[in-house]
Amino acid sequence: MPVSDSVSRPDTDANSERLPINELFASLQGEGKLAGVPSTFVRTSGCNLRCWFCDSYHTSWEPTHAWMGVDEIVAEVRELAPDHVVVTGGEPLIHDEVSVLLDRLADDYHTTVETNGTLETDAPVDLASISPKLASSTPTPENAPEDADPGGWTEKHESRRIDLESLASLADHATDVQLKFVVTGRDDLSEIESLVADVRGVTQREIRDSDVLLMPEGQTREELARTRTEVADLAAEFGYRYTPRLHVDLWNDAPET
Repeated sequence: MPVSDSVSRPDTDANSERLPINELFASLQGEGKLAGVPSTFVRTSGCNLRCWFCDSYHTSWEPTHAWMGVDEIVAEVRELAPDHVVVTGGEPLIHDEVSVLLDRLADDYHTTVETNGTLETDAPVDLASISPKLASSTPTPENAPEDADPGGWTEKHESRRIDLESLASLADHATDVQLKFVVTGRDDLSEIESLVADVRGVTQREIRDSDVLLMPEGQTREELARTRTEVADLAAEFGYRYTPRLHVDLWNDAPET
């Protein structure tokens, strides 16, 4: 598989404000400070990282999508009705047109942007949901998803996964922020503590312990059952916030949840 960040764009000017959309649906926000809130999800395709445990495989390892114009997306968001919109991926900020979409949504919707924290945006964002990728996320031939060849992604992912300048910019720019870490076990906590301290050292915003969320790794109910208690105990021990994965608990790994 080629080492590519994004997706091929149709070679036509008509697509200048189009986005590769993998899913667009209404559900409940499953993670973070707004867990349980009815939300519309706009999931773009394409990512600049390759976490081995990615729960949106078809936006990263094997991108699938349809091209939609920003006007089409806004019209569908209005039809779906929730006043909270989650722009997610993949990594949505690899697409310049996401800024156009966020500008269009700003007056009428609360927007959350789910991002890995390696890119910046000047567009209005109500909640920057930043999920910095830990060393335990790096793909290797041993842990890569079935049928996925990490190829050059091992080194590329490791070199890109943390960008303190982008993390600070996102934290300073958004109305609210959460640092959401996928935790695979206790060994991740020393890196989380160090990274939180680094972010606090470069951002003008106060990053409270309650802005730091620990989330168990797991794409299915069975996997979560093995990890959630340990991660909840770690959150209590270190004074951070635990976040569930409600969509997995409720609907397992079904699409559009």
